[in-house]
Amino acid sequence: MDLSLERTVQVRQRLKLTFDVPVITVAGTNGKGSTCAMLESIALAAGWRVGLYQKPELVHFEERCRIGGAPVQADDLLPHFAAVEAARGDITLTKFEFTTLAIAHLLAHAPLDLVILEVGLGGRYDAVNAFDTDCAIITSIDLDHTEYLGPDRESIGLEKAQVMRAGKPAIVSDPVPPRSVVAHAAAIGADLWLVGRDFTHSGDRQQWAWSGRGRRYSGLAYPALRGANQLLNAAGVLAAFEALRERLPVPAQAVRQGLGRVELAGRFQIVPGQPTLVLDVAHNPHAVAALAVNLDQMGYFPRTHAVFGCMADKDIPGLLARVAPLVDAWYCTDLPSARAARASALDAHVRTLPRAPKDVTFSEHADPAAALEAALERADPADRILVFGSFLTVGGVLRRGLPHLPAPHLN
Repeated sequence: MDLSLERTVQVRQRLKLTFDVPVITVAGTNGKGSTCAMLESIALAAGWRVGLYQKPELVHFEERCRIGGAPVQADDLLPHFAAVEAARGDITLTKFEFTTLAIAHLLAHAPLDLVILEVGLGGRYDAVNAFDTDCAIITSIDLDHTEYLGPDRESIGLEKAQVMRAGKPAIVSDPVPPRSVVAHAAAIGADLWLVGRDFTHSGDRQQWAWSGRGRRYSGLAYPALRGANQLLNAAGVLAAFEALRERLPVPAQAVRQGLGRVELAGRFQIVPGQPTLVLDVAHNPHAVAALAVNLDQMGYFPRTHAVFGCMADKDIPGLLARVAPLVDAWYCTDLPSARAARASALDAHVRTLPRAPKDVTFSEHADPAAALEAALERADPADRILVFGSFLTVGGVLRRGLPHLPAPHLN
């Protein structure tokens, strides 16, 4: 990793790479993937041609680029990789910079009406920030990648706020944004939209409502994406469409259809079966806290089995603290990355946690698929299995397709 933007900008200029359609850039610590998915789903329901750049993939690299709601084909990417290679000359690019430019090159040459770009890390030096945005969205901000972005929310918020542009809408869906975000928006003259001030939402058990600067929606069904924080993400999405309404009008029916049809693998994804399977890429304490709330609201399960793998540079004790009281059996797994914590190290962490459930068990496994298989062998039909901690953990159980778990008594 080499945090700078100059190389990406230089190659972008050599490629004469610009977008002729509205661009929405999405930054934040948690909620970026859900926000991008809802933006895409609503715009598609409105009849717009949509290109999406998201990251990281769960299984296949092609997942990072979607056109018209479908992953791009590998062969379609090749000429754009070649274009970047030819243009860069003696400029060295990181893998992320190179692939961002290649996918942006593909999107710029596709017949689109809207481009959605998801920031990877931070904002100031992320390769996505080499492209100007017509509307920035900043989702919830919390501690993650502190070695690169700073030790607190104020520092991290300032890094993410760099995706804002002067005179352009900047939607902040974090209900308590860092002061640095608000101050930066004022300093550059961005059109800042704050939740609770410029747009609000409310709801009951059946439906929810949203209001912005010039439009209201009432009687909305909840987003198809599960989770306690999805209403905040959806509120930010509607604010973005409101801010861009003159260039990209979206009717109320498209909002309803888009929120009802949206899909996103690995974000509190519940796979029915016996036992129930829950997939979540949560990999920082804030995301795992939300996961714990969602698990607690699922209802009663006799036992919860957790397949757990994560990166070694994460706050592992903080990550585990909220979810540990809900887990009865741990299946720690190695992951195919040099950054990943070994299963033995994760096992040592979980063994030191306060044991709320009785008779907690522990085991180590070579990969997520093996860990899931072990959990399935020990789980009763009424139990649930949670897979979490990293994109690689969830991706590891999805490599052969979405698992549908038959309980042992059915085999």
